[in-house]
Amino acid sequence: MGPTRIRDLAMLAVVVAVVVFLVVRVSYGSLPPLPLLAGIVLYVLAALEVVIAFVVRARVNDREIGSHSGQLHPITAARVLALAKASAILGALAIGVWTGTLAYLLTRQDDLAAADHDRPGTIVGLIGGVLLVGAALWLEYCCRTPDDPSDDLAT
Repeated sequence: MGPTRIRDLAMLAVVVAVVVFLVVRVSYGSLPPLPLLAGIVLYVLAALEVVIAFVVRARVNDREIGSHSGQLHPITAARVLALAKASAILGALAIGVWTGTLAYLLTRQDDLAAADHDRPGTIVGLIGGVLLVGAALWLEYCCRTPDDPSDDLAT
């Protein structure tokens, strides 16, 4: 399993943004208003992943990986890596959804009241997606061993 490439996440976000823009363009009038804290769960996930990254990085640096008590079990490390990869994809999807929605709202001229109401919640969600991708990529980086040869393949 190789490192997650930012290029792949960016392509996913762009495709989702285009699709969401088209869907929102067709159905915006039937959608409920977006609450300000619609994307707050992304912030919570990003914060949890940062905390997990600190723990994993400390264990990896101290070489406390193993099956003994007090060590980070290798299966747990693999699960944390899977969480990081899944969260990076979720963050890219969220960035695409919120970017597509925001792009539509910024081009909306005929109904400024609804667009003005939905814009702050969209921006909160977009920032949350970016934070989640950043936290997930850092968590993935923290799962690497200090002498991991895949450090050079991160492009």
